[in-house]
Parts: sequence; structure tokens; C-alpha cells
Amino acid sequence: MARRTPQEAPGSLAPAPGRHRVVVVGGGSAGVSVAARLRRAGVTDITLVEPSDTHWYQPLWTLVGGGQAPLRTTRRPQGSVIPDGVRWLRGRAVAVDPEERTVTLSGGAELPYEHLVMAPGLQLDWDGVPGLAEAVGHGRVSSNYAPEYAPRTWELIRGMRSGTAVFTHPATPLKCGGAPQKIAYLAADHWRRQKVLGDIRIVLVIPDAALFKVPAWSQVLEKVAARYGIEVRLRSEMTAVDGDAREITVTDHATGTEETIGYDLLHAVPPQSAPDWVKASPLADPASAQGFIAADRHTLQHPHHESVFAVGDVANLPTSKTGAAIRKQAPVVAGNLLDVMNGRSPSHRYDGYTSCPLVTARDRMLLAEFDYDLRPTPTFRPLDPFKERRTMWLFKRYGLPPVYWHGMLTGRL
Repeated sequence: MARRTPQEAPGSLAPAPGRHRVVVVGGGSAGVSVAARLRRAGVTDITLVEPSDTHWYQPLWTLVGGGQAPLRTTRRPQGSVIPDGVRWLRGRAVAVDPEERTVTLSGGAELPYEHLVMAPGLQLDWDGVPGLAEAVGHGRVSSNYAPEYAPRTWELIRGMRSGTAVFTHPATPLKCGGAPQKIAYLAADHWRRQKVLGDIRIVLVIPDAALFKVPAWSQVLEKVAARYGIEVRLRSEMTAVDGDAREITVTDHATGTEETIGYDLLHAVPPQSAPDWVKASPLADPASAQGFIAADRHTLQHPHHESVFAVGDVANLPTSKTGAAIRKQAPVVAGNLLDVMNGRSPSHRYDGYTSCPLVTARDRMLLAEFDYDLRPTPTFRPLDPFKERRTMWLFKRYGLPPVYWHGMLTGRL
């Protein structure tokens, strides 16, 4: 399949007339991957709705914040990743009517469809923690969850010689669930190498009862945290930020008590949810407090609208929201959509596979791979998946980006 060059940035601002065979909402990794697979299968009349002119490889932002990768290597023009033969509509979806089979755009135009792939991703709710929106990007507060802040994280880490560093994890589902603690380990290892770790107090705030949902990896991470002297606050959440006073409030949900912690560096991860218009749509799962889209956990088809599929972070699935999960979901969605187009029942199944590259040092990593049942599903057998390895770090830094750009987004992998 031909690909547009990085200099190209095509895209229409108005929808073509008539009902489109397939509409894909979202031009991130999920939407582009599914569109590419459908084109490879010979499907025509695919319209992809995406307002941004930049496509980001977000998994590398942790290493940007850790001073191990430049931000520029994580972005490309959106037009360069749109599959050849897919119409890119440079607009923003604001509503969907699955009964009438239309998507409404921000300008008021309606986009009729025969089949719909929902892949708009999730939104960062900076206002979800009082004071966070005002503090992030200022003073000593940063976050690797936004490209405008990730380089600042490294500036703060590099400049710190003593004091208190706090790293937080929200209580909502989030993309790349290991990222909030990975940056803590990268920072701690940097301070260790600079021989100032003993002068820095590190606090890691985790909402769950363990550092990781799979016990075997959680046990390894407990040793990693202990190695750096990190104070881990389990079942806890940052519930307020005072940027002027450089203090946060941490609520222990197990006891209901609150603790005020002063900081000299705060890496804050905001709560996350489905985009507001998705929450208000008929596709939202009533069981999801964050408004994620209802989807069969194996076929990814909407339970009430057979022409609608959800893929990626926006789908309400009981698994971690990662790029690796999307890589396994995309062929399932494309295959099942082809089944529906041809009058068949969906035959492809997603087993909940996800993976989390857990960077534990500046040159070491664990690769946690598991399914819906939290069973380890290692790709690199017979390597021990519970051992920190330099080869795994090299794989994340230098191996996975080409796989993403040239394999996943093109529908080859």
C-alpha cells in the first residue's frame, strides 16, 4: 500500500455527499490501524475523521520525560500516516446517532455511514483534580501525558539535587497504566547515578492495592521501589494541588484520611475519561463511570448496534489501555467488520491481550504481557519475563517505534 510522504498533509474540511461505507472516528493508532487493514482487504469509501494535523507516538513520551528521547522523534504529520485511498476529513466529531447512522461534525454537518468504527481515544481531565490545571506546566509541576509538558519533566529531574519528588497515578482507567510509575524509576536511577538519591525523598501515589495488577510483576516492582527507597502510598490518590504552596493533598481511600505533602517536583497524571460528546452519546456504556463505549469484550462490537465497533482507549474493556492492546484489537475489529459487511456474524476474537513495558532503570525494563484473566502471555520465550533486561529497554527505545510507524499503522502488524 502506498504511503503519503511526511510533507503531505491532505484532508478535506467538508464531507463528501452520500452515505459512506465506513466512517472511522479518530486518527490515532487505533483508527489508522483499522483503516489500513480495511484498505488492505479491498474496502473502499472509507472516511477517517480527525481534526489534528499531527500524529504522536505516545509510548515514547515516558523516555522523553526521562531525558532518553527527543520529543521530535515522537511526531509526524497526520497526512503521512493516513492510508492511501482513505479520505481524511479534517474535522471534529461532536455527536453520533446510531439509529440514523450519522456522525455530526463541529460545523454542524452530518456524516452518514453504513458502518462505524469509534476510535476517538480518551481525554485528559486536568480539571478533575482541584488546582491541577492551574499548576501543570508551571513551577515544579509537569506531566509526561502531554507533549508540551514531557520535555519539562526532564528539565525538572535533571535540575533536582535535593528535596521531595512526588509521582501520582489517578484512580480512573488511563492510557499506559505503568507510565505514572515508570518515570519515578527513571528519575530515581538518574539521581542514583548523580549520587544525590540519598538527599531526595520520593513518594509514589498509587490508587490500587498493589503496584501492578498481575501479582508476579507487582512483586518485582516492589523490589524496584525498595531499591530506590521510594515511599509507596497504596490505595491512595492525589485529590488537590496547591501550586503556590507547592503542596498536594493525598487521600488514603482505605482509611479515609488525608495527608498534605510538600513537593519540590510533582509529576502529575490527570484523571482520564471518554470525550464529553462520547459520554453523552447512546454508545456510552452505562456501567462506565468515565463514559467509555460499550463493546463486546471479544468481538468489540457494540451490544445494541451491530454496525458499530469500538477500538482502543475509548472501548470499555477490562484490560489496560495500551498501544499493544490496540495492535491486537485492530485486526479483530477489521475482520469482524468485514464479516458484518458480508452478512456474517463476527468470527474474530480478542482475548484481552495487552502489554506494559515497565522501565525500571535508565537501561533496564520488564515487559509485562497478559490477557483478560491476568495470565502472563510472554512473546519472547524462553526469556524470563520477570527479570529486568537491557535488551528489553533497547527494544522499547529503538525497536518498537519502527514497528509502530511501518508495521502497525500500515496494517502489516
